[in-house]
Amino acid sequence: MIPHDGILHVLMITTAWPTPGRARTTYFIRRQAEFLQAAGVDVDVFHFKAAKSPWNYLLGWLRVRRQMATKRYDVAHAQFGQSGLLALPKRVPLVVTFRGDDLQGMLDPEGRLTLPGRLLKFVSQMVGRCADAAIVVSEHMAELLHPSVRTHVIPSGLDFGLFRPFPQEEARRHLGLPLDKRLVLFVGNPDLPRKRYGVAKQAVAILNRSLPAELLIAWGTPHNEVPFFMNAADALVFTSRQEGSPNVVKEALACNLPVVSVRVGDVPLRLWGVEGCELCEDDRPETIAAALARVLRRNRRVAGRDAVRDLEESHLTQQVISVYRSVALPRQSS
Repeated sequence: MIPHDGILHVLMITTAWPTPGRARTTYFIRRQAEFLQAAGVDVDVFHFKAAKSPWNYLLGWLRVRRQMATKRYDVAHAQFGQSGLLALPKRVPLVVTFRGDDLQGMLDPEGRLTLPGRLLKFVSQMVGRCADAAIVVSEHMAELLHPSVRTHVIPSGLDFGLFRPFPQEEARRHLGLPLDKRLVLFVGNPDLPRKRYGVAKQAVAILNRSLPAELLIAWGTPHNEVPFFMNAADALVFTSRQEGSPNVVKEALACNLPVVSVRVGDVPLRLWGVEGCELCEDDRPETIAAALARVLRRNRRVAGRDAVRDLEESHLTQQVISVYRSVALPRQSS
């Protein structure tokens, strides 16, 4: 339905918002909000620091209640399942975007669900059943929601202006990296168990027995510097145990960087048909090392940008707006 003034008024609620000086990977949330606003949606962003604290959730809930009392919204849009708690009980229709850990749970270094991970998964599934519509970033996540939930698959979009191919020499000079070495890029928090940095490190160590290469880590760097790392590298190695729709893989493809990855999330879909990328049959370091060797010996960029053209943010924004309109209640003229 369309509100009587023709404008959708949305309160976006999120526990994750990129802030200066902090290593975050959630720029896609800010970008989505900005594109929605550019498309004519009135978006107010409410972001709060959860820090696994019930007290923080309570304070956030009270602040959301006050916000909803001072302005009429057509839709509340929670980014991540746990953020949806702040919109319950519902005052307006609720849309929830689930992005990975919220529905899949958090893992320990051995790949087992942690107790907080089990709680997060339970809470997110409960929030999903309360939502008027759910958005998941990859097809496999839809199976984790109750069949009664109206579910839409809309992956996170890409900033094609920022993530673009440019000369490797230019990127390496910018970062002060050697021009004569093979560089394998790892993008992610090395301390996060599900990213399995240790597996990537072992794979590169095995690779070095036959083909010299160095592992380059891009974590904690400014977001606008990541494209320099992707254009400086010869390959991206991706070893996560669990993902939804990892943006780093899609961003690497937008830079035409070859990707070597394990089978996780929607990566098989993203790499399908992209010559020069490697999808490993298992996650053993030896298998990953062999795939890296093939990619590095090929020594060519890939046509990844063409493969992710459908992830243009403006196109996906219209899909999100369609979800909003499908749940928004008609307003009565004053």
